Amino acid sequence: MYKVLVADDEHNIRNILDFSLHAEGFLVISALNGEDAFKLAVESSPDLIILDVMMPGQGGVETCRALKADNRTSSIPVILLTALAGREDRDAGSEAGSDAYITKPFSPQKVIDVVQELLGVVTD
Repeated sequence: MYKVLVADDEHNIRNILDFSLHAEGFLVISALNGEDAFKLAVESSPDLIILDVMMPGQGGVETCRALKADNRTSSIPVILLTALAGREDRDAGSEAGSDAYITKPFSPQKVIDVVQELLGVVTD
């Protein structure tokens, strides 16, 4: 079973992702901010991380950069999830090392598709 870490300060977003990913057979752990996400990533070695870009304290781009710079977490795929859809925002995410960038509002199925693609999950 693949483990996915979801970090978002919005309760509803965490619930939607938790429900949708669980329905597809993923184990989901969650964090409210970037600092907690980084700690959980080091402690629990998730297979993939979904980060909201705009969180209190350390945001998703900064957290992604820290994860990719740390040998313990550098190989974990990171999806940035955000309402920021501008070219400069996407570039910042890419420069931080993100593996995918999904804008809000999002379709839960789109997130699942990207998660499965990054993890190499074969579906029927």
